[in-house]
Amino acid sequence: MMRHLPVIADTERVLRDRVPLIDLRSPGEFAHGAVPTAVNLPLLEDAERAAVGICYKRDGQAAAIALGESLVSGETRRARIDAWLDFLGRAPDAMLYCWRGGLRSQRVQGWLAETGHVVPRIDGGFKALRHTCIDAIEHSSSQDRFIVLAGRTGSGKTDLLIAFADAIDLERLANHRGSAFGATATKQPPPVAFENALAVALMRRQPCQHILLEDESRTIGRIGLPESLFAAMQRAPLVVLEASRDERARHILAEYVLTPLASGVEANALAEQYVAAVDRIARRLGGTRHAEVRATVVEAFAGRDCAHHLRWIERLLEWYYDPMYDYQLGRKAHRIVARGDRVTVSRALRDRGLT
Repeated sequence: MMRHLPVIADTERVLRDRVPLIDLRSPGEFAHGAVPTAVNLPLLEDAERAAVGICYKRDGQAAAIALGESLVSGETRRARIDAWLDFLGRAPDAMLYCWRGGLRSQRVQGWLAETGHVVPRIDGGFKALRHTCIDAIEHSSSQDRFIVLAGRTGSGKTDLLIAFADAIDLERLANHRGSAFGATATKQPPPVAFENALAVALMRRQPCQHILLEDESRTIGRIGLPESLFAAMQRAPLVVLEASRDERARHILAEYVLTPLASGVEANALAEQYVAAVDRIARRLGGTRHAEVRATVVEAFAGRDCAHHLRWIERLLEWYYDPMYDYQLGRKAHRIVARGDRVTVSRALRDRGLT
């Protein structure tokens, strides 16, 4: 019966169309990275998979399969089948995958067929999906499709970026705002998951489209950009969003201080996060400036005083971010095709066909 169950080889379509997926790998495998539409409903838990692996090395495949069958039998099997069926009830077009599309997904596909549910499995499993994602990044990076949006810290680049449908927000995918102060309240995804989400976003753009990206360094938080993508961004035309230092300081105050506090983040926790960030750039600031900024951060959070917050933000812009930005932009000046305020830059992007 299992020979006649559907096997899907078109992994690009599966990813591009955001088909719901059941990832049958163990939680540990899933935590290393999955694809955006996958939910982890494992056949084997981590300890069970480890036991089967030891058995395979010691006694061979047949013994390992028999052990796996015994570990996932009776009430355990019924509970796992119920979990798969529950998900299928909410996502009837879902598909299955394991690591290579082998025994695990074949076994589950057979069990589900016995309940009357014919569920396709991905040929080649996660390994095939991952290769498709890597190929998509490499292909897009070779096409010179990107336009890069640059601008000093706090100029509102992300707000402008997300106003365009033909944009990919790398910082959202990385769950980090891309600076020493850019960590969010939730963890960043594993690098593999970031790359897979990026690949899907690229696949969902038409081949002839330009794609707008924000200017980034090699890393966003702890996640490194794929080498081919970063190289393509260094070749791409630049549009530069400009805003006054006062505008930028107030934008940063709203995004990094007032919004987190209003959403329930504890002032002490946010203060500790930003003091730690100031300490990480102490060498760049120098001793006197580092001490002044650090003290002003502490004072601002102690009194919740916007004027004090603006003071440390403006000092960081003047002493750290703006000199670094000006140096970097000077090296890219030959690639600038437009610059100006939000209205001017938006018009320039639309003139280049972005929507």
